[in-house]
Amino acid sequence: MPFLSEFRQSFFRRMAEDLNDRGVGLVVAYGAPYNRDQRERQDVVDIEGAVRLPQWSAHVAGRPLVHKRLGSLVRSSDVLVVDQSLRNLELYPLLLRQLVGRGPTVAMWDHGRTYTRPQSRLEQSLKYALTRRASWFFSYTAGGAQAVTERGFPRQRVTVVQNTIDTAELSAAYRNVTDDQLSELHHEYGLTPGRTGLFVGALSPSKRIPFLIEAADEIAARLPGFRLLVAGTGQQRALVEEAAARSSAVVPVGQAFGARKALLGAVSDVLLMPGLVGLCAVDSFVLQVPVVTTAWPWHAPEFEYLEHGRNALVAPDDPGQYARAVADLLGNPGELDAMRRECGNDAQRYTIEEMSRRFVEGLVRLLEDTAR
Repeated sequence: MPFLSEFRQSFFRRMAEDLNDRGVGLVVAYGAPYNRDQRERQDVVDIEGAVRLPQWSAHVAGRPLVHKRLGSLVRSSDVLVVDQSLRNLELYPLLLRQLVGRGPTVAMWDHGRTYTRPQSRLEQSLKYALTRRASWFFSYTAGGAQAVTERGFPRQRVTVVQNTIDTAELSAAYRNVTDDQLSELHHEYGLTPGRTGLFVGALSPSKRIPFLIEAADEIAARLPGFRLLVAGTGQQRALVEEAAARSSAVVPVGQAFGARKALLGAVSDVLLMPGLVGLCAVDSFVLQVPVVTTAWPWHAPEFEYLEHGRNALVAPDDPGQYARAVADLLGNPGELDAMRRECGNDAQRYTIEEMSRRFVEGLVRLLEDTAR
């Protein structure tokens, strides 16, 4: 792993248990954030029993290069699952060792294609060439699986894991929210029922924070009493604080995990994400708060979970038109309730249990192939 984020803890614990039931041991090894945005999100954690690897990183011609020292893991592992990235310098000798039969089998786990930023044709070609040298590919979503198989990776060696968060924990926290907690939060932030938006995520450029703030002001002009609760931190936190100082429509609430995120979801009507949509799609399903996003080209793979008009709304990519779409949705309780129901249904599909089951099935098949 490049580094361990808070939301991954439950997945690795579950997968360790599921692999142990199949007689397979799991070692989680990870590095450290290598850029400012990753550091300022403040969601990096350590897990007891995991291995933190010594790491060197640098930027060359604007591109990150990272080398993690794997040490004895190269000798003690039957399979190494690494992320699919050209920046990981330790990957190249691993693939060479696999080629000559003197090292562990190498599998990759990642998006499949580059979703969240532009990439040159040369970079794309190199990435797929590198991927084809792995023995197995674990794709976040079906779209990523399609991307690698269209470029020559064997379909029978691809597992779609359905990347997700610990929905059971968040769902339990959501069910346990009390009327007193809701009343207290409504009073604390001056919330009007039916006129509350929520943003949860890193306050980074990819989330299009200026767009979000402009849209919040526009919605409040159309719907007096509208509030946007902004949960998160990051390098653009100052923009949110400045907006809150001049407008009652924007309300910073700090970082939110677990029970706090559930409570914020319980008082909210829509999840406003005009920029990058990733695992917040799963948050919206569990909290039954539909995402309103845009047809922005740089969404993460989990954007594939959303269906416009059923469990989410994909609005025009303009702050004014986006605000109009949000106001119209808030003014149509029947449509909003129908989306909420579909979100609740989809929450049953994207679970840590199912993600671990899929990952473990792929790993066991790979280990069986390796042992032949």
